[in-house]
Amino acid sequence: MFRRNWTASRAHRPRLITALSIFFMFGAAMSFIASLSLLLPNSFLESMWRLNPRAQVNLSSIGVWAVVLLTTVSVFCATAGVGLWRGARWGHRIAVGLIAVNLIADVTNVILGIEPRAIVGVPIGAVILAYLMSTKVRRFFSRSNGR
Repeated sequence: MFRRNWTASRAHRPRLITALSIFFMFGAAMSFIASLSLLLPNSFLESMWRLNPRAQVNLSSIGVWAVVLLTTVSVFCATAGVGLWRGARWGHRIAVGLIAVNLIADVTNVILGIEPRAIVGVPIGAVILAYLMSTKVRRFFSRSNGR
């Protein structure tokens, strides 16, 4: 029975929702690994910060709160990923919320000059948010029974 329900759900799930679900799960894994790397300085995880050393410095400066923040982000991303995968309305709502917060943060960083490279995330976030709010996607999640 489980197998049949899973297959039916997968057959009707839009492909981009599947991709976003995977994207959120990847984000959950990366934010969790980042939180571990802050807990275990000078470990083998340290090399992940080569991509954005300034982020490591900024996060390290706020101490244990950075670990709390990254762990919270990880939990929300994983929840959104699972919810999108299952076609649950709550997953859609969490995903919309996460993308909206990220978009606001990117716009703020660009306007204030804190992180000019965040400009790259603005159109990407806007497109993802527009897709999640499209009629087709909202209709898909409105048929959800809250799985």
